Amino acid sequence: MSPSPRVESPGLRTVRGAGAVGLEAVRGAGALALVAARTVLGLPRLERRELARALVQFGYDSLPLALATAALAGVIVVLQSGLYIQRFGARAFLGWAAGYGVLWEFGPLLLGLIMSARIGARNAAELATMQVGGQIEGLRGIGLDPFAILVAPRVVAMELSMLAMSTFTFLVAILFEALAALLTLDLPLRTFFGTFAHMLSPLDILGGVLKTGAFGLAISLVSTAVGLSARGGAQAVGRAAASAVVRGCAAIFVIDFVLTLTLAGWMT
Repeated sequence: MSPSPRVESPGLRTVRGAGAVGLEAVRGAGALALVAARTVLGLPRLERRELARALVQFGYDSLPLALATAALAGVIVVLQSGLYIQRFGARAFLGWAAGYGVLWEFGPLLLGLIMSARIGARNAAELATMQVGGQIEGLRGIGLDPFAILVAPRVVAMELSMLAMSTFTFLVAILFEALAALLTLDLPLRTFFGTFAHMLSPLDILGGVLKTGAFGLAISLVSTAVGLSARGGAQAVGRAAASAVVRGCAAIFVIDFVLTLTLAGWMT
């Protein structure tokens, strides 16, 4: 008679699950630190042609999508906040409220999430394809550093693209906010931009730019680490792209929470 299987208690399963999650988090943090360190070391030997190609793919090609999203976000912010502004008779403060929301939260967060899905997934899929195809190992075999040729240009391009797009998206979002306020709430442009200019400071713009830069760095490092760790065949490429989006979005929300908590206390 064979012995009955041992039944694991719920408490032990919880501890085992928490341990597995903690171990996975430590592995992920170690992979990100390794990618960041190797990227910094590869910066002096950065491949400029790859940088130019990445700037076009990650930045220029993403600009129409980023601007369209910024325009829609600006209109939605005004439509949503206009309900409360009219209820409390504070139409004059709409410029400040809508501008603050775009500069501090909606602008950086929406741009980060969209770029995580677009350029993060693309970067992870390309690196995963080269990893499973043996091209990255081939570069090492002939004495070339993949981080100087492939990774560092992509990380720099993503960071520069995110910072440049944040400027354009913020401007477009605010312009569409003003137009939406004029057309839906009959709020004059002078009133909208008057409160915007008087109640917002350059530090508010700096806060949004800092967030966008941090999101861009997180997207580049996470997608690179995921792409380089891919193993297997074509399925590994798909898993890397999906994992880059999920982990990139999770990193963005964590960074947004930390930066909002830190910058709000520092700038007020």
